[in-house]
Amino acid sequence: MDAHSDSLKDLLRRALRTQIDYGFEEVILDPLPAPPERPAPVMDSGSAQDEAQRQTGGEADSQAALFGEADTGNDPGEPEYESLKEHCRAICDCTNCGLGHTRTKFVYGVGHPNAEIMFVGEAPGAEEDKRGEPFVGRAGQLLDKILAAMGLSRDQVYITNILKCRPPNNRDPLPDEVEQCIGYLYEQIRLIRPKIICALGRVAAQNLLETTTPLGKLRKRWHEFGGTPMMVTYHPAALLRFQQYKRDTWEDMQMLMARLDEMKAAQSG
Repeated sequence: MDAHSDSLKDLLRRALRTQIDYGFEEVILDPLPAPPERPAPVMDSGSAQDEAQRQTGGEADSQAALFGEADTGNDPGEPEYESLKEHCRAICDCTNCGLGHTRTKFVYGVGHPNAEIMFVGEAPGAEEDKRGEPFVGRAGQLLDKILAAMGLSRDQVYITNILKCRPPNNRDPLPDEVEQCIGYLYEQIRLIRPKIICALGRVAAQNLLETTTPLGKLRKRWHEFGGTPMMVTYHPAALLRFQQYKRDTWEDMQMLMARLDEMKAAQSG
């Protein structure tokens, strides 16, 4: 009886952890209802923007300017590189944390070197670890479908992760692993200079924005990372388990494309 109780408790803990990871703020015991229709969010407007800043603790102020003179989070002695290929060659044998000794392949990133949109996930999974390319498993196939619905393909955007090596059993990245690896991501962003960054899931969003705010509260509004507009949405893996939230993700992508169109129109004008 005790063993059964412990097993049930462990199952409930894992279920709760999964739901928290995907941005839910309460335990869901019944089948999820279809989300209600929502009006398009009004972004960057007066008091709403001020309130957004208060909720995240002024995230833009807490981040170093990525392309300016301020510290980017890289080690002080880390050089800047001329291209993604040069950068990848320089770091692909990294063993700064324990994951460097357990990975099969280093998963740097894939896509256009001057992409307008950069997608950042959490860490490689089993299939990514085998192939050395991010988002190639079931979640990656769903991301490809999302891109196709946006009129884009994988080679038109850039896709990478917070970590470049797979954590054992796909567990969350540990703080020291993020600390060792996130400087590599900063350099990728500096080299690509995307117009928009899209964080896929809680881990990517919270690490880039340096916040513990739940994913659900980070969605539906714009953030900034080093002066670059940043959006937060669900990780494709979450949509495989909670398909009702595909519509929310599609609303996020529509908002992203509308912002990109506005930026292009302003530049051409």
